[in-house]
Amino acid sequence: MNEALESLLALLDLERIEQDIFRGLSRRSVVPRVFGGQVAAQALVAAGRTVPDDRAVHSLHAYFLRAGDPGAPIVYTVDRIRDGRSFTTRRVVAVQHGQPIFHLSASFQAYEEGMEHQEPMPKAPDPLTLPTAAEMLPRYAGGALSEEAVAYLLEARAAVDLRYVDAPPYAGVGEPREPKSQVWFRTNGKLDGVIDQPLLHVCLVTYVSDMTLLDSVLLAHGRGGWVVGDVVGASLDHAMWFHRPLRADEWLLYDQESPTAQGGRGLGKGSIYTADGQLAVSVIQEGVVRVPRGRG
Repeated sequence: MNEALESLLALLDLERIEQDIFRGLSRRSVVPRVFGGQVAAQALVAAGRTVPDDRAVHSLHAYFLRAGDPGAPIVYTVDRIRDGRSFTTRRVVAVQHGQPIFHLSASFQAYEEGMEHQEPMPKAPDPLTLPTAAEMLPRYAGGALSEEAVAYLLEARAAVDLRYVDAPPYAGVGEPREPKSQVWFRTNGKLDGVIDQPLLHVCLVTYVSDMTLLDSVLLAHGRGGWVVGDVVGASLDHAMWFHRPLRADEWLLYDQESPTAQGGRGLGKGSIYTADGQLAVSVIQEGVVRVPRGRG
């Protein structure tokens, strides 16, 4: 396990300051706001710590209300909405500087048998045949990406081994493509011992799910995105459904597409599969996708 992954795990290990109140910190970043996937993952940790271990999260629905300040702690307050015979519901509000920045509702379910089917896993190359971020990103330094952007992306992906199946948006600025993309990902290290808990794996996948989902919106318009500066973007809302068990330290395929963009917003849909073809998670996110004036 590398230092970056240890740091990420520390961020997800929230401090409990009251029975249903938790406090989390943020990682230092050159970007003046907290990464949305971090807030979503921390909120899910807070919710999960108020739920019995025999109930696994099966869905979350979240809204990003304000940009988070990476220099200040985030306080997560959990509301125990319902504890039923099969399902448990929690609501979490994340607060900074006296204002809510994020709202999450999550539902947990006790295991039960039922009907089962799924869409087949799409074709994708073996992840070990694809370049790592450390191998790919320097190719674009001084060209599509500034040296600062490359350094930021390398730091942001240090805890997670994330590999693009096709070229990322910033590699093809000005060349519209089909609004579909795929990435393989896993943590940069195994999760063993006391930290090896199902909730932690789900929270780590929640963290990663916000990294690339709007890429497909950018591809449709030949835009490089936020790291290039030809688009202003931010997550608005995020929903996930967890269908089957997964491990964040084993390869997962994130298959993504964008069915629509309009009104300064873009929609991304994603499916996350285990390496053996099990559909583990479905994801939908809408985000702000604006072209700065003078760059239309």
